[in-house]
Amino acid sequence: MSWIVWTLWVVLFAAFEGWALLTRRYDDTLTNNTRRLFRTRTSKTGRVVFTVSWCGFALWFLLHILA
Repeated sequence: MSWIVWTLWVVLFAAFEGWALLTRRYDDTLTNNTRRLFRTRTSKTGRVVFTVSWCGFALWFLLHILA
């Protein structure tokens, strides 16, 4: 059952991201929404929060997969 949920998530993500790229609506991409959420272009604090969050997630995911 979980493979259906993961497959649906990947398909929906690809559809939304693909549509944003195909229609050249630059502000709709995951990258730009992440930049806007963390204010990485205008705030040093936003960059630090994003960097720490991303590295923390990457470390957790690595340990999660290897364990």
